Amino acid sequence: MGDEIGIGVVGAGWMGHLHARAYARVPHHVPDLARRPRPVAVADPVAAAVADHRARYGFARGHARWEDLVADPEVEAVSCAAPNSRHREIGVAVAEAGKHLWIEKPVGLSTADTAAVADAVHRAGVCATVGFNYRMVPAVARAKRVIDEGTLGTLTHARFRLLTDFAVHGVDLVRFLVGDLTTVVADGERFVPRRPLAGAGASQYVRGDADSPTGEVENLDFVSVLGRTGAGSIVTLEASRVAAGDQNDYGFEIHGTRGLLSFDFRRPGELVVAAGDRYVDQPATTWAAAPGDGDFGLFQPGAGNPTGFDDLKVSECTAFLAGIAEGRSGGATIDDALAAARVLDAVARSVDERAWIDVEH
Repeated sequence: MGDEIGIGVVGAGWMGHLHARAYARVPHHVPDLARRPRPVAVADPVAAAVADHRARYGFARGHARWEDLVADPEVEAVSCAAPNSRHREIGVAVAEAGKHLWIEKPVGLSTADTAAVADAVHRAGVCATVGFNYRMVPAVARAKRVIDEGTLGTLTHARFRLLTDFAVHGVDLVRFLVGDLTTVVADGERFVPRRPLAGAGASQYVRGDADSPTGEVENLDFVSVLGRTGAGSIVTLEASRVAAGDQNDYGFEIHGTRGLLSFDFRRPGELVVAAGDRYVDQPATTWAAAPGDGDFGLFQPGAGNPTGFDDLKVSECTAFLAGIAEGRSGGATIDDALAAARVLDAVARSVDERAWIDVEH
C-alpha cells in the first residue's frame, strides 16, 4: 500500500457521495496504488449532509464553507462536486492553493469559466481530472480500440444521443471516439420557461412541489447539433431534459467505410460491431465487455459480468490518484474540458444566430 494523500470533498449531494464512495473503494480494487486516499474533510452548506458524509465515509472534519476545506493544510487533493455554478471559483481556488483537483463536468458555465480553471491548474502545476465518466465504460474503451485499430475503416458519420441534460458528455465522447468538431450548426428550445424549485441540498433528480416557489429556466431543454470533424466525419448529437418515458437513453452509433459500432448505456457491458467486406447485409456481433476493456478487470473476472455506474467513478478516481503519483493529470484532463466548452459555446452561438459556427481551437 502506498503513501496516504489527504482528501477533501466539496459538495455532499449525489455526486459527492459518488466521489466519497470511490475514494473508499479504490484501495480494495487497486491495493498497490501509489497514493492511498485518506478522508480528511467534507464541505457543504447543509449540515445534515455533512454529518451523513462523515458518518458514512469517515471524514475527520466537516465544514459549512468550502473555503475552510481548501485552506485545511491536511487536504492535499480536492473533489469538486458542488453545483455547476460554483465550479469556477472552487476550481481556481483549489489550484491556487496548490492542491490537486478532481472536478465534475461542466468545469464552468462557459468557455471563459473553464479557461479560468485551466489557466489556474497550469500555472500551479497541479494535477486535474475531469468527471467525463462515460469514457470509463469498458464497452466504450473497446469501441475506441476498434476505431483506433481501423476496423471500421475511415469514419464517415456518427450519431450521439443523450436523452437527459448531459450534452457536455456527448461532446466529450465525440472528441474521444470520432475527433474534434471544427464547425457546428444547432437549434434548440426552452419548452419549460419556469419550474418549481427544489429545496436546499436537493440532487438533480429532485423536483420542487407544485406549491414550491418557481424560478426561470435559463438553459435549453432540448438541443440538436450537426457538425463536422477536422477529418471530415459528419456528427449529429441531441440532448434533451424533457424526454418522457425513455429515460437514460445515452448512446451512439459510429459508421465507417467498413462497418459500424453502436452502444447503449442501458446495456453498458455490450458493444455491437458490424465490420467486414460486405456492406448492407453485413452481420452484426454483440461483444461482451471483458478483462482488457478499460478497467473491467478491476471489478469482474470474466466477460459478461456486469459493472455499474459507481464503478466508473472508481476508475476515474484511480486515474486521478495514479496521475498524482506520476506527476501528471490522469483520465480526462482540464484541456479536454476546455475543448468541450468551446464546442458548446459554438453550439449556443449557432442557436442564437441560426448559422454555422466554427469552433475555436
